[in-house]
Amino acid sequence: MKIKIAPSILSADFSCLDKELKKVALAGADLIHVDVMDGHFVPNITIGPVVVKDLRKCTKLPLDVHLMIKNPQNYTESFVKAGSDMITFHIETISVAVLKAQRAILRKKGIKIGISLNPATPLTKIIPVLKYVDFVLVMSVNPGFGGQNFIPSAISKISKLRAIFKGDISVDGGINEHTAKIVIEAGANVLAAGSYIFKSNNYKSAIRRLRCADQKI
Repeated sequence: MKIKIAPSILSADFSCLDKELKKVALAGADLIHVDVMDGHFVPNITIGPVVVKDLRKCTKLPLDVHLMIKNPQNYTESFVKAGSDMITFHIETISVAVLKAQRAILRKKGIKIGISLNPATPLTKIIPVLKYVDFVLVMSVNPGFGGQNFIPSAISKISKLRAIFKGDISVDGGINEHTAKIVIEAGANVLAAGSYIFKSNNYKSAIRRLRCADQKI
């Protein structure tokens, strides 16, 4: 499967997001990862639909809006109207029935739907919803803040998931050229990376190193 790179704007310079988005697009990014936090499900507050609406004006890349919030189904319509292309729910915040209902609504609008799980959440928790989603996001750090270290237990989750799931498997947290190699070999094909890209001196080189992490270059 093609390795896709999703720069996470949580680590970008918010004083010039327009320039940051253009830079990662020119550097070869495949999509943009947008972390939405409410200060309840996770101990941090980030952005909402208003910012996503402005992000949409700045890039043609798909926007994957990662809803790390309570009662996410109450806000999906706002994020879709703002220009989201993909919506990622957390299994810890949504029931199977509600996710199924959201799938029906979002599919009609052409929006891809994903499910995410925290490091402490067992893989078995998402198995009942795999048939309703287009992709899975495996958290390899505890959600809330960027720049954390990769949690190794994510590796076995990825390999077990790849054995039963044919869609995209994304990994978010502590991704660098070393952990990228490990997760790609385990079966992941979408890498959400914030600090590694946005804190680098050369976005294009950083993205290339991630995409080719499992290759000898």
